Amino acid sequence: MQRVLFRPSKQTLVEYIEIEEPTHGRHFLCVSVAKNKLVQLCIVRCQISQTALKSGSKGSHTERSSIQECYRKAEVWSLQDLTLVDGRDADVDDPCFLLHFDKVRTVTAVSCSAKYSFVRALFVLSEQHCQKPLNLQNFDWAYITPTSFYSNRGDCVVLTQICFYALNLVCLSMCPVPLDA
Repeated sequence: MQRVLFRPSKQTLVEYIEIEEPTHGRHFLCVSVAKNKLVQLCIVRCQISQTALKSGSKGSHTERSSIQECYRKAEVWSLQDLTLVDGRDADVDDPCFLLHFDKVRTVTAVSCSAKYSFVRALFVLSEQHCQKPLNLQNFDWAYITPTSFYSNRGDCVVLTQICFYALNLVCLSMCPVPLDA
């Protein structure tokens, strides 16, 4: 998808999830960043084209479909225009969520983890490129915002390991050692 659909228009695909749509074919909800730092969300439809390409050696009669012809952007929005992302119910494992633009767009991800993965990407991109927090409603914040331990893993992990080893040394040095063997 990156090579066929986003790279020619000078965009970088940041995150995508497969979604369920009533129309035939596979559908993806994508978020991409352009060279000018404009963040776009789009629904990409993948419909297997009927044209087939010959592949293999001269004597081979195998055919494969042309993947380059199957990706089409069906709907496109700017992240700046996104006013609210509604998870519907934070206490239920529901893959459906609502994107509020000038109209409300219902999206059903293939799984709840895919929904949270996509919203995490939107959350980070909104802070980085739009300089405003993303308005989220009905999401479990523990799965959205990174903790300080994971956001700066390099220094925190090293410091935590050093403290853990020092604590172990203190505990071991305080333990009585039996002299009777």
